Amino acid sequence: MNEPDLVQLLSPTGHRVDHPDYTPRIAHLDPEALRGMHRDMVLARRVDSEATSLQRQGELALYAQALGQEAAQVGSARALAVQDYVFPSYREHAVAQVRGVDPVDILKLFRGVDHGGWDPTEHNVHLYTLVIGSHTLHATGYAMGIQRDGLVGTGDPSRDAAVVAYFGDGATAQGDTNEAFVFAAVNNAPIVLFCQNNQWAISEPTERQSRVPIVERGRGFGVPSVRVDGNDVLACYAVTAEALERARNGGGPTFIEAYTYRMGAHTTSDDPTRYRSAAEEEHWRQRDPIDRLTALLEAEGELTPDYQESLAAEAEALGERLRAEVRALEAPPTSSMFENVYATPHAVVDGERAWFAEYEASFLVDGESATEGAAR
Repeated sequence: MNEPDLVQLLSPTGHRVDHPDYTPRIAHLDPEALRGMHRDMVLARRVDSEATSLQRQGELALYAQALGQEAAQVGSARALAVQDYVFPSYREHAVAQVRGVDPVDILKLFRGVDHGGWDPTEHNVHLYTLVIGSHTLHATGYAMGIQRDGLVGTGDPSRDAAVVAYFGDGATAQGDTNEAFVFAAVNNAPIVLFCQNNQWAISEPTERQSRVPIVERGRGFGVPSVRVDGNDVLACYAVTAEALERARNGGGPTFIEAYTYRMGAHTTSDDPTRYRSAAEEEHWRQRDPIDRLTALLEAEGELTPDYQESLAAEAEALGERLRAEVRALEAPPTSSMFENVYATPHAVVDGERAWFAEYEASFLVDGESATEGAAR
């Protein structure tokens, strides 16, 4: 098939590109807002590099890199309203950061000391989902819920809400994701289905996953669909802002394919040199999302020395804090596994908690567990 249109507002060399539908969507973004997006991306990449190093040092069990996908995540996250709700997969680190989630809390999962790491209700960001595509159903159900709660199409911008579900190109081949498209379409759910097509589902290229461009899959379900340059933070912001506005107003779902590239490995247990070429990686390095916005800021005289020095210092401080706080994370008490299972007290869980406490107590010797005694 012919390649579908690609929405782009910023070229790989950092020049503005006019688009009749989407340029007006970014007209209000002043230099301070652009620097804010740039800062978000730079700090997200610093977290990525620090987390990768921590994993190599044995401080994290695993880490899923988001290197190269910063524009897709920051642009779309910046378009969210406070009351909107996010359902991430496991690579949306920049989205979580923009929503106020502490990067240390994100890394609790990868250190293996927490099943989530943060309170979803505090940031309107659901916990990471490791089962590919399963959260798209959760997201669609949540969207149908707020629709039935009367939180869509009221005309009150502080009340009307929408949902964004993030997933990768590989997830579009999963049954759960396809079912989510069906439910979203027939129920006119207020959801944005946001696919970061980073070209590789672990070691399988996109052409091994679909005979048509990924964006066409949404249209097959009757969901309005758009392909955006995923390395263009301005275009990602504009396209997502439009989709969210339509969802909040009762216009139903939108499928966004953010065409980007996973510059790092699938996870730190993966070796991408075994299935892709150095030439391909270099091609995408020339389209780096941070470099692109940096070039625009430089060209427009908005990348001041004071800003650059301040950002460099902030990134360094963030790196130091991550190293110190992640290394200090300890395993929680085993009794914490019984917390947050149900929203209200549950007799079965209470019984299991009591049994487990009795079981653990059976190993105590003079008030100590066997492990504590051996350590002493």
